Amino acid sequence: MPKYAFFKGEFVPIEEAKVSIMTHAFNYGTGCFEGIRAYWNAEQEQLFVFKLREHYERLLRSCRILLISLPYSVDDLCQITVELLRREGYQEDTYIRPLAYKASEGIGVRLHDLEDDFALFALPFGKYIEKEEGARAHVSSWRRIEDNAIPARAKITGAYINSALSKSEAMLNGFDEAIVLCQDGHVSEGSAENLFIVRDGLLITPPVTANILEGITRRVIMEIAREELGIETVERPIDRSELYVAEEAFFCGTGVQVVAIIEIDRRPVGDGKIGPIVSQLRQLYFDIVRSKVEKYRAWCTPVYPQ
Repeated sequence: MPKYAFFKGEFVPIEEAKVSIMTHAFNYGTGCFEGIRAYWNAEQEQLFVFKLREHYERLLRSCRILLISLPYSVDDLCQITVELLRREGYQEDTYIRPLAYKASEGIGVRLHDLEDDFALFALPFGKYIEKEEGARAHVSSWRRIEDNAIPARAKITGAYINSALSKSEAMLNGFDEAIVLCQDGHVSEGSAENLFIVRDGLLITPPVTANILEGITRRVIMEIAREELGIETVERPIDRSELYVAEEAFFCGTGVQVVAIIEIDRRPVGDGKIGPIVSQLRQLYFDIVRSKVEKYRAWCTPVYPQ
């Protein structure tokens, strides 16, 4: 359980970080958020926040879409996050949740002429999907929300009912995760993570115009695949049936990390076990996020004074 939160412009005990039931964001989903991970490196006795700045740059882009104006710069938000983690004193893998939201109290659906606020908490966190080396997925009956309805490139709190519907459908039917299609029938992403397949030795992933979240981990995977494995990524529409003939497939995201998909709609992916490319990417990713790879240490922000 966290001990502290950043709430109403100051650090407070977590028990004091409460909003009224009349809060606009609570009633209408008018908020946006980020999910950020920090990783404990036992050898260095250090907690490293992965891609901290990039997450807050994306949060502020989400704020622009929702007409949320915060009194904090990216640098401010990074400093607040590091200070919160220092106060918590975590020495284990941690999940960080910043929220920007419409804080006015009252009734009325709109985005303008409302108070905006920011809150932050962090808590110990392990796996998002338990079977990271062998997840079973199915194609959801729920379709992905459209950019002209609720834009997926913004992490809007209310929009995640779309994710919740598909996730629960999958799990209640015995699967680990959902794959969601766009309205035109092409693959979008998982319930709350980006998706890649491997065909003919190339990574293939839906484009940012396929109603996906413009994932930070997605960009990381594309870069390390190219730089470390010599594997290029093709961004293009993916047909549903391509999922069934892929050599390998995986989900990626800050929360989910890198999860191998070994089965889709009860059809084995490849030979039905984690493939060589996904295995290499997972190993690289987990070394990089714990600041074990010199080349990528700039991606990791240390929390405790060195």
